[in-house]
Amino acid sequence: MQTIKNQILTVKINPKGAELISLFNHENQTEYMWNADPIFWGKSSPVLFPIVGSLKNNVYRFEGKEYTLPRHGFARDKEFIVESFFEDSITFLLTHDENSLQVFPFKFEFRLIYTLTNNTLSVTYSVKNIGEGEMFFSVGGHPAFAVPMAENTNYENYYLAFNKTETFKRWGLTNDGLIQTKPFDFMVNTNTLPLTKELFYDDAIVFKNIDSDAVTLKSDKVNQQLRFDFAGFPFLGIWAAKNANFVCIEPWCGIADSANHNQELTEKEGIICLIPDELFGRTWSVTV
Repeated sequence: MQTIKNQILTVKINPKGAELISLFNHENQTEYMWNADPIFWGKSSPVLFPIVGSLKNNVYRFEGKEYTLPRHGFARDKEFIVESFFEDSITFLLTHDENSLQVFPFKFEFRLIYTLTNNTLSVTYSVKNIGEGEMFFSVGGHPAFAVPMAENTNYENYYLAFNKTETFKRWGLTNDGLIQTKPFDFMVNTNTLPLTKELFYDDAIVFKNIDSDAVTLKSDKVNQQLRFDFAGFPFLGIWAAKNANFVCIEPWCGIADSANHNQELTEKEGIICLIPDELFGRTWSVTV
């Protein structure tokens, strides 16, 4: 386990998957991350790379060959190395290997950079194509935040407040985790989503290209709150395991296959293309 800290926050990260395990605020003595109870969901913040969500039949095609990848890719199960370490920041590195090339035929450097600034944790994804041809990939986050945040409150006391009032169209998921072909109006001319356990009985809530680029998890009953900034991520997922005391706020550059996708990687919705030596970066942050 690796630890970074400043005067306000202490953050713990597991090198396996470079997974954020703990975000603790010393000023209000609050732990903001889900405890990864395996009865509900044994993760706290897996990284999604080199795909986000599910592939149709778990298969994609590239240059005439078929490849198989599990939901959300393989990075979350890989051991990252610590490339650099300071008291208030740390950089983890994952590179391609013989095993990854069997399922993802691209040579890459993938860095996760955690940085503390006052009461904000920033998480940066940096992807570099070190191969000789174009590289196609997706990347995203899946942090799970504990709800309730404080004693004497319950799950239904909390809500998500987006920074723009708008009509949010929800893209439903099939039983295989694929994106349905048509959305429906989910939140109409509002910025507020009250949390209930039943909200997630139909799997994740998926938004595409919303105007909002920040959302605050809060309750009117307590002072603790969490602001999540996700500018630059075109897709957003909101999810919780059934009846679990957390909510995931998931910023994505990429998305699951649609139910009618032709399985060609280069034609996948939201796919990112890097030419050789090109670098891609995105950052989300959480302020507590």
